[in-house]
Amino acid sequence: MKSDTITRKRKGLPVLLHLTGWIILFILPQFLISGGLFNDERTTRMVLFNTLVFLILFYTNYLWLVPRLAQKKRWFLFLFLAAALIVALGYASGKFYENLFAPPPEVRERIREAEQRYPRDNHGRPRGGGMAIYNFFITSFLVSGFAVGIRYAESAVRKEEEIKELEKEKLNSELALLKNQVSPHFFFNTLNNIYSLIEINGKDAQEAVLSLSKMMRYMLYESEQGNTRLSREIEFMKGYIDLMKLRLSDRVRLMVSFPEEYEDQDLPPLLFIPFIENAFKHGVSAAGGSFIDIALGVEDGMITFIANNSITSRESGGPQADSGIGLDNVRKRLALLYPGRHDLRIDHQEKIYSVKLTVRQ
Repeated sequence: MKSDTITRKRKGLPVLLHLTGWIILFILPQFLISGGLFNDERTTRMVLFNTLVFLILFYTNYLWLVPRLAQKKRWFLFLFLAAALIVALGYASGKFYENLFAPPPEVRERIREAEQRYPRDNHGRPRGGGMAIYNFFITSFLVSGFAVGIRYAESAVRKEEEIKELEKEKLNSELALLKNQVSPHFFFNTLNNIYSLIEINGKDAQEAVLSLSKMMRYMLYESEQGNTRLSREIEFMKGYIDLMKLRLSDRVRLMVSFPEEYEDQDLPPLLFIPFIENAFKHGVSAAGGSFIDIALGVEDGMITFIANNSITSRESGGPQADSGIGLDNVRKRLALLYPGRHDLRIDHQEKIYSVKLTVRQ
Protein backbone atom coordinates (compact mmCIF):
# COMPACT_ATOMS: atom_id res chain seq x y z
CA MET A 1 0.00 0.00 0.00
CA LYS A 2 1.30 3.45 -0.89
CA SER A 3 0.60 4.90 2.56
CA ASP A 4 2.88 2.23 4.07
CA THR A 5 5.64 3.35 1.71
CA ILE A 6 5.20 6.95 2.82
CA THR A 7 5.39 5.86 6.46
CA ARG A 8 8.63 3.98 5.87
CA LYS A 9 10.18 6.86 3.96
CA ARG A 10 9.34 9.40 6.64
CA LYS A 11 10.46 7.63 9.80
CA GLY A 12 12.72 10.60 10.42
CA LEU A 13 14.11 13.67 8.84
CA PRO A 14 16.80 13.05 6.23
CA VAL A 15 20.23 12.45 7.71
CA LEU A 16 21.73 15.36 5.78
CA LEU A 17 19.14 17.73 7.20
CA HIS A 18 19.84 16.52 10.73
CA LEU A 19 23.57 16.94 10.26
CA THR A 20 23.18 20.43 8.81
CA GLY A 21 20.89 21.43 11.66
CA TRP A 22 23.33 20.31 14.33
CA ILE A 23 26.25 22.10 12.69
CA ILE A 24 24.41 25.38 12.13
CA LEU A 25 22.30 25.53 15.27
CA PHE A 26 24.56 23.90 17.85
CA ILE A 27 28.20 23.28 16.97
CA LEU A 28 28.98 26.52 15.13
CA PRO A 29 27.47 28.84 17.78
CA GLN A 30 29.56 27.15 20.49
CA PHE A 31 32.77 27.76 18.58
CA LEU A 32 31.81 31.35 17.84
CA ILE A 33 30.93 32.06 21.48
CA SER A 34 34.14 30.49 22.70
CA GLY A 35 36.11 32.52 20.16
CA GLY A 36 38.34 29.56 19.38
CA LEU A 37 36.86 28.01 16.28
CA PHE A 38 39.14 25.08 15.40
CA ASN A 39 42.41 26.81 16.39
CA ASP A 40 42.26 25.64 20.02
CA GLU A 41 42.38 21.87 20.54
CA ARG A 42 40.83 22.09 24.02
CA THR A 43 37.94 24.21 22.74
CA THR A 44 37.39 21.78 19.89
CA ARG A 45 37.24 18.81 22.23
CA MET A 46 34.88 20.64 24.60
CA VAL A 47 32.51 21.58 21.82
CA LEU A 48 32.48 18.06 20.39
CA PHE A 49 31.92 16.59 23.87
CA ASN A 50 29.00 18.95 24.53
CA THR A 51 27.54 18.07 21.15
CA LEU A 52 27.82 14.35 21.88
CA VAL A 53 25.98 14.76 25.19
CA PHE A 54 23.12 16.68 23.62
CA LEU A 55 23.01 14.32 20.65
CA ILE A 56 22.36 11.49 23.09
CA LEU A 57 19.68 13.57 24.82
CA PHE A 58 17.99 14.62 21.59
CA TYR A 59 17.87 11.24 19.86
CA THR A 60 16.85 9.35 23.00
CA ASN A 61 13.81 11.63 23.10
CA TYR A 62 13.31 11.74 19.34
CA LEU A 63 13.65 8.02 18.62
CA TRP A 64 12.35 6.43 21.81
CA LEU A 65 10.72 8.54 24.53
CA VAL A 66 8.48 10.70 22.32
CA PRO A 67 7.12 8.03 19.93
CA ARG A 68 6.77 5.33 22.61
CA LEU A 69 5.47 7.45 25.46
CA ALA A 70 4.51 11.06 24.65
CA GLN A 71 2.65 10.27 21.42
CA LYS A 72 0.81 7.45 23.20
CA LYS A 73 -0.38 9.92 25.87
CA ARG A 74 1.78 8.37 28.60
CA TRP A 75 2.79 11.82 29.76
CA PHE A 76 3.71 11.10 33.38
CA LEU A 77 6.15 8.35 32.48
CA PHE A 78 7.56 10.43 29.63
CA LEU A 79 8.21 13.46 31.85
CA PHE A 80 9.74 11.30 34.57
CA LEU A 81 12.11 9.48 32.20
CA ALA A 82 12.99 12.67 30.30
CA ALA A 83 13.89 14.43 33.56
CA ALA A 84 15.83 11.39 34.78
CA LEU A 85 17.74 11.30 31.51
CA ILE A 86 18.73 14.96 31.87
CA VAL A 87 19.90 14.44 35.46
CA ALA A 88 21.85 11.28 34.55
CA LEU A 89 23.52 12.93 31.57
CA GLY A 90 24.32 16.01 33.66
CA TYR A 91 25.95 13.96 36.38
CA ALA A 92 27.90 11.71 33.97
CA SER A 93 29.03 14.56 31.73
CA GLY A 94 30.09 16.58 34.77
CA LYS A 95 32.39 13.78 35.92
CA PHE A 96 33.84 13.34 32.43
CA TYR A 97 34.21 17.10 32.10
CA GLU A 98 36.31 17.35 35.26
CA ASN A 99 38.68 14.64 34.05
CA LEU A 100 38.94 15.68 30.41
CA PHE A 101 38.88 19.48 30.49
CA ALA A 102 40.07 20.48 33.95
CA PRO A 103 42.26 23.62 33.78
CA PRO A 104 45.75 23.70 35.35
CA PRO A 105 45.89 23.91 39.21
CA GLU A 106 46.89 27.60 39.28
CA VAL A 107 44.00 28.51 36.97
CA ARG A 108 41.55 26.54 39.11
CA GLU A 109 42.73 28.42 42.20
CA ARG A 110 42.15 31.82 40.60
CA ILE A 111 38.69 30.70 39.41
CA ARG A 112 37.81 29.54 42.93
CA GLU A 113 38.87 32.87 44.46
CA ALA A 114 36.84 34.80 41.87
CA GLU A 115 33.76 32.68 42.53
CA GLN A 116 34.04 33.26 46.29
CA ARG A 117 34.44 37.00 45.82
CA TYR A 118 31.68 37.35 43.17
CA PRO A 119 29.31 34.35 43.55
CA ARG A 120 26.72 35.79 41.11
CA ASP A 121 26.88 37.82 37.92
CA ASN A 122 25.03 41.06 37.17
CA HIS A 123 21.86 39.07 36.34
CA GLY A 124 21.88 37.15 39.61
CA ARG A 125 22.97 33.89 38.02
CA PRO A 126 25.59 31.70 39.78
CA ARG A 127 29.14 31.78 38.48
CA GLY A 128 31.56 28.93 37.85
CA GLY A 129 30.27 25.41 38.35
CA GLY A 130 26.84 26.68 39.30
CA MET A 131 26.64 28.60 36.05
CA ALA A 132 27.67 25.51 34.10
CA ILE A 133 24.92 23.47 35.76
CA TYR A 134 22.40 26.24 35.08
CA ASN A 135 23.38 26.41 31.40
CA PHE A 136 23.31 22.62 31.05
CA PHE A 137 19.77 22.26 32.38
CA ILE A 138 18.43 25.18 30.33
CA THR A 139 20.00 23.78 27.15
CA SER A 140 18.81 20.26 28.00
CA PHE A 141 15.21 21.37 28.34
CA LEU A 142 15.45 23.28 25.05
CA VAL A 143 16.95 20.27 23.23
CA SER A 144 14.30 17.94 24.68
CA GLY A 145 11.53 20.34 23.69
CA PHE A 146 13.01 20.61 20.22
CA ALA A 147 12.96 16.79 19.88
CA VAL A 148 9.31 16.70 20.95
CA GLY A 149 8.37 19.49 18.55
CA ILE A 150 10.11 17.94 15.54
CA ARG A 151 8.62 14.52 16.22
CA TYR A 152 5.10 15.89 16.50
CA ALA A 153 5.58 18.03 13.38
CA GLU A 154 6.76 14.99 11.43
CA SER A 155 3.79 12.98 12.64
CA ALA A 156 1.40 15.73 11.57
CA VAL A 157 2.96 15.90 8.10
CA ARG A 158 2.94 12.11 7.80
CA LYS A 159 -0.73 11.89 8.81
CA GLU A 160 -1.63 14.60 6.32
CA GLU A 161 0.16 12.71 3.54
CA GLU A 162 -1.55 9.46 4.53
CA ILE A 163 -4.95 11.19 4.51
CA LYS A 164 -4.22 12.62 1.06
CA GLU A 165 -3.14 9.18 -0.16
CA LEU A 166 -6.30 7.57 1.21
CA GLU A 167 -8.41 10.28 -0.41
CA LYS A 168 -6.59 9.65 -3.70
CA GLU A 169 -7.23 5.91 -3.44
CA LYS A 170 -10.89 6.57 -2.66
CA LEU A 171 -11.09 8.90 -5.65
CA ASN A 172 -9.55 6.28 -7.93
CA SER A 173 -12.02 3.67 -6.65
CA GLU A 174 -14.96 5.98 -7.28
CA LEU A 175 -13.69 6.82 -10.77
CA ALA A 176 -13.20 3.14 -11.58
CA LEU A 177 -16.77 2.44 -10.49
CA LEU A 178 -18.14 5.30 -12.57
CA LYS A 179 -16.12 4.25 -15.61
CA ASN A 180 -17.36 0.67 -15.26
CA GLN A 181 -20.89 2.04 -15.29
CA VAL A 182 -20.23 3.84 -18.57
CA SER A 183 -19.01 0.71 -20.39
CA PRO A 184 -22.15 -1.46 -20.10
CA HIS A 185 -24.38 1.57 -20.65
CA PHE A 186 -22.56 2.33 -23.89
CA PHE A 187 -22.50 -1.32 -24.91
CA PHE A 188 -26.24 -1.89 -24.43
CA ASN A 189 -27.16 1.26 -26.35
CA THR A 190 -24.91 0.27 -29.25
CA LEU A 191 -26.27 -3.28 -29.36
CA ASN A 192 -29.79 -1.91 -29.55
CA ASN A 193 -28.78 0.20 -32.55
CA ILE A 194 -27.15 -2.79 -34.29
CA TYR A 195 -30.24 -4.90 -33.62
CA SER A 196 -32.38 -2.29 -35.33
CA LEU A 197 -29.91 -2.12 -38.22
CA ILE A 198 -30.02 -5.88 -38.87
CA GLU A 199 -33.60 -5.66 -40.16
CA ILE A 200 -32.69 -2.78 -42.48
CA ASN A 201 -29.29 -3.71 -43.90
CA GLY A 202 -27.49 -6.91 -42.94
CA LYS A 203 -24.19 -5.90 -44.53
CA ASP A 204 -24.08 -2.61 -42.64
CA ALA A 205 -24.90 -4.53 -39.48
CA GLN A 206 -21.86 -6.75 -40.03
CA GLU A 207 -19.63 -3.68 -40.41
CA ALA A 208 -21.21 -2.22 -37.30
CA VAL A 209 -20.33 -5.33 -35.29
CA LEU A 210 -16.71 -5.07 -36.49
CA SER A 211 -16.57 -1.39 -35.53
CA LEU A 212 -18.10 -2.19 -32.17
CA SER A 213 -15.45 -4.84 -31.49
CA LYS A 214 -12.70 -2.26 -32.09
CA MET A 215 -14.38 0.22 -29.78
CA MET A 216 -14.87 -2.40 -27.08
CA ARG A 217 -11.16 -3.26 -27.31
CA TYR A 218 -10.40 0.40 -26.62
CA MET A 219 -12.84 0.50 -23.71
CA LEU A 220 -11.66 -2.75 -22.14
CA TYR A 221 -7.91 -2.31 -22.50
CA GLU A 222 -6.65 1.13 -23.43
CA SER A 223 -9.07 3.10 -21.28
CA GLU A 224 -8.18 0.94 -18.27
CA GLN A 225 -4.79 2.66 -18.03
CA GLY A 226 -6.41 5.56 -16.16
CA ASN A 227 -5.99 8.37 -18.68
CA THR A 228 -5.95 8.22 -22.44
CA ARG A 229 -4.74 10.62 -25.12
CA LEU A 230 -7.08 13.15 -26.63
CA SER A 231 -6.21 11.87 -30.11
CA ARG A 232 -7.31 8.34 -29.19
CA GLU A 233 -10.52 9.66 -27.64
CA ILE A 234 -11.30 11.66 -30.79
CA GLU A 235 -10.68 8.57 -32.90
CA PHE A 236 -13.05 6.63 -30.65
CA MET A 237 -15.77 9.31 -30.92
CA LYS A 238 -15.42 9.36 -34.73
CA GLY A 239 -15.83 5.58 -34.80
CA TYR A 240 -18.93 5.74 -32.65
CA ILE A 241 -20.48 8.49 -34.78
CA ASP A 242 -19.76 6.52 -37.96
CA LEU A 243 -21.46 3.55 -36.34
CA MET A 244 -24.53 5.60 -35.48
CA LYS A 245 -24.69 7.13 -38.97
CA LEU A 246 -25.53 3.73 -40.42
CA ARG A 247 -29.06 3.89 -39.04
CA LEU A 248 -29.78 7.56 -39.87
CA SER A 249 -32.21 8.49 -42.62
CA ASP A 250 -31.89 11.39 -45.01
CA ARG A 251 -34.21 13.39 -42.79
CA VAL A 252 -31.51 13.69 -40.13
CA ARG A 253 -28.91 16.42 -40.58
CA LEU A 254 -25.62 15.45 -38.93
CA MET A 255 -22.72 17.90 -38.62
CA VAL A 256 -19.48 16.86 -36.95
CA SER A 257 -16.40 19.01 -36.38
CA PHE A 258 -13.15 17.79 -34.85
CA PRO A 259 -9.85 19.71 -34.99
CA GLU A 260 -7.27 18.59 -37.53
CA GLU A 261 -4.29 20.09 -35.68
CA TYR A 262 -4.14 20.44 -31.92
CA GLU A 263 -1.86 19.87 -28.95
CA ASP A 264 -2.41 16.32 -27.79
CA GLN A 265 -2.95 15.86 -24.06
CA ASP A 266 -4.07 13.38 -21.43
CA LEU A 267 -7.69 13.20 -20.35
CA PRO A 268 -10.07 10.69 -18.75
CA PRO A 269 -11.49 8.19 -21.25
CA LEU A 270 -15.13 8.23 -22.36
CA LEU A 271 -15.71 11.73 -21.02
CA PHE A 272 -17.73 13.04 -24.00
CA ILE A 273 -19.36 9.82 -25.25
CA PRO A 274 -22.45 10.04 -22.98
CA PHE A 275 -23.34 13.40 -24.57
CA ILE A 276 -23.00 11.92 -28.06
CA GLU A 277 -25.03 8.87 -27.05
CA ASN A 278 -27.68 11.14 -25.66
CA ALA A 279 -27.85 13.20 -28.86
CA PHE A 280 -28.36 10.15 -31.09
CA LYS A 281 -30.81 8.55 -28.68
CA HIS A 282 -33.05 11.58 -28.20
CA GLY A 283 -32.36 13.76 -31.23
CA VAL A 284 -33.34 11.44 -34.08
CA SER A 285 -36.90 11.37 -35.35
CA ALA A 286 -38.23 8.95 -37.95
CA ALA A 287 -41.37 11.00 -38.44
CA GLY A 288 -39.87 14.37 -39.31
CA GLY A 289 -36.71 16.37 -39.82
CA SER A 290 -34.14 16.45 -37.02
CA PHE A 291 -30.52 17.40 -36.53
CA ILE A 292 -27.41 16.62 -34.48
CA ASP A 293 -24.40 18.96 -34.28
CA ILE A 294 -21.23 17.81 -32.55
CA ALA A 295 -18.04 19.86 -32.27
CA LEU A 296 -14.83 19.74 -30.26
CA GLY A 297 -12.14 22.41 -30.04
CA VAL A 298 -8.77 22.69 -28.31
CA GLU A 299 -7.09 25.98 -27.47
CA ASP A 300 -4.37 26.78 -24.92
CA GLY A 301 -4.85 23.49 -23.10
CA MET A 302 -8.62 24.04 -22.84
CA ILE A 303 -11.00 21.51 -24.41
CA THR A 304 -14.47 22.68 -25.43
CA PHE A 305 -17.11 20.14 -26.42
CA ILE A 306 -20.48 21.15 -27.88
CA ALA A 307 -23.44 18.94 -28.74
CA ASN A 308 -26.74 20.31 -30.04
CA ASN A 309 -29.66 18.19 -31.11
CA SER A 310 -33.32 18.53 -31.94
CA ILE A 311 -35.85 17.27 -29.45
CA THR A 312 -38.32 14.80 -30.90
CA SER A 313 -41.98 15.00 -30.03
CA ARG A 314 -41.78 12.00 -27.74
CA GLU A 315 -39.00 13.73 -25.75
CA SER A 316 -40.47 17.20 -25.60
CA GLY A 317 -42.26 16.58 -22.35
CA GLY A 318 -39.14 16.19 -20.18
CA PRO A 319 -35.43 16.88 -20.05
CA GLN A 320 -33.49 14.22 -21.87
CA ALA A 321 -30.33 14.81 -19.79
CA ASP A 322 -31.94 13.45 -16.67
CA SER A 323 -32.79 10.07 -18.18
CA GLY A 324 -30.47 7.13 -17.63
CA ILE A 325 -27.16 6.96 -15.83
CA GLY A 326 -24.92 8.34 -18.59
CA LEU A 327 -25.02 12.09 -18.02
CA ASP A 328 -25.40 11.81 -14.27
CA ASN A 329 -22.25 9.72 -14.37
CA VAL A 330 -20.45 12.46 -16.32
CA ARG A 331 -21.37 15.06 -13.70
CA LYS A 332 -19.89 12.91 -10.94
CA ARG A 333 -16.71 12.20 -12.91
CA LEU A 334 -16.24 15.89 -13.69
CA ALA A 335 -16.65 16.81 -10.03
CA LEU A 336 -13.97 14.28 -9.07
CA LEU A 337 -11.53 14.82 -11.93
CA TYR A 338 -11.85 18.54 -12.62
CA PRO A 339 -12.87 20.24 -9.36
CA GLY A 340 -13.06 23.96 -10.12
CA ARG A 341 -11.65 23.35 -13.61
CA HIS A 342 -14.73 22.53 -15.65
CA ASP A 343 -17.87 24.25 -16.81
CA LEU A 344 -20.88 22.17 -17.88
CA ARG A 345 -23.84 24.03 -19.32
CA ILE A 346 -27.00 22.26 -20.42
CA ASP A 347 -29.77 24.24 -22.10
CA HIS A 348 -33.11 22.54 -22.67
CA GLN A 349 -35.40 24.59 -24.87
CA GLU A 350 -38.67 23.55 -26.46
CA LYS A 351 -37.15 22.10 -29.63
CA ILE A 352 -33.39 22.17 -29.05
CA TYR A 353 -31.18 20.51 -26.47
CA SER A 354 -27.68 21.95 -26.07
CA VAL A 355 -24.63 20.84 -24.10
CA LYS A 356 -21.39 22.78 -23.73
CA LEU A 357 -18.56 21.34 -21.66
CA THR A 358 -15.25 23.09 -21.07
CA VAL A 359 -12.40 21.43 -19.16
CA ARG A 360 -9.03 22.94 -18.24
CA GLN A 361 -5.93 20.91 -17.50
